[in-house]
Amino acid sequence: MVAPGARINEIGTLIRDGGAFYLRGDVGRRYELKLHRTPSDRVEKRVRLIGTLVGLDLVNADGVALA
Repeated sequence: MVAPGARINEIGTLIRDGGAFYLRGDVGRRYELKLHRTPSDRVEKRVRLIGTLVGLDLVNADGVALA
């Protein structure tokens, strides 16, 4: 279990569910993303997420880039 405040650097698929964005990680975790801008051009693509865990499965994303 990863504790809040931990840095996240993970590769997976960016998905959109309703008005929220999620990373479906390659290792099976699913993170909800708190984003500073909307990466709609990266939905359903493999991306690298870098950010900080702020809740159980909530990440304050510093960046979402194509992997």
